[in-house]
Amino acid sequence: MESKNESAAWNMVSEVELIYKSKVKAADRPFIKCSADIEKVLRHFYDENTIELQEQFNVLYLNRGHRVLGIYKVCTGGLTGTVADPRLIMAMALRLASCYMILSHCHPSGNLTPSNADIMLTQKIKQAASLFDIKVLDHVILTSTEYLSFTDEGLL
Repeated sequence: MESKNESAAWNMVSEVELIYKSKVKAADRPFIKCSADIEKVLRHFYDENTIELQEQFNVLYLNRGHRVLGIYKVCTGGLTGTVADPRLIMAMALRLASCYMILSHCHPSGNLTPSNADIMLTQKIKQAASLFDIKVLDHVILTSTEYLSFTDEGLL
């Protein structure tokens, strides 16, 4: 026979809902067709007062029509690095029902050359995303004045 405590435990399970509400009409969202479009959108989310001070990692999520669903500020680090958790990046992609992702981070040093860690993280996220039929379109490194696109450079 079931005890009173075991019976009560079944009532303590949380219901989970999947909801997406946007305040922006699909036609009004930025459309991404090239790396210059990506840079234009990203510049609004990187603080010009700290881009040369702290490394930041952000992800743009896009719908099937290459319209921006949103941006996720994954993390802010120090002068020489930050830790972007692929699980959090994927959790947000799934929550938004994103079809595409664009990874981005800044290099406070002003050096646009991707590190081995940048390349390895990109491949790790790309592999994880592919399991959900989500495509990583690009990884953009920003400095205060320039940018580098992994796609344009053939690194993706």
